[in-house]
Amino acid sequence: MSQIVERMQTVFRDVFDDDNLVLRSDLTAADVENWDSLAHINLILGIEREFKVRFTTAEVASLKNAGDLEALVQKKVGAGG
Repeated sequence: MSQIVERMQTVFRDVFDDDNLVLRSDLTAADVENWDSLAHINLILGIEREFKVRFTTAEVASLKNAGDLEALVQKKVGAGG
């Protein structure tokens, strides 16, 4: 598991209050209990804070799963993460 994925998983666990949540690239809102629109906003804000990046509305709207989010984070921070 890359450092970026580990850090993302921590944010996901905090936002969804689930210490057992395992981040997978194909994870979607349908897979996580309580992932609603408010949780989605909190998740995006949490990822932005964790990685000190900003996403555009278009970038957020284009995300289909956690793998897309990981790719976007990697693009923003560089593959070294």
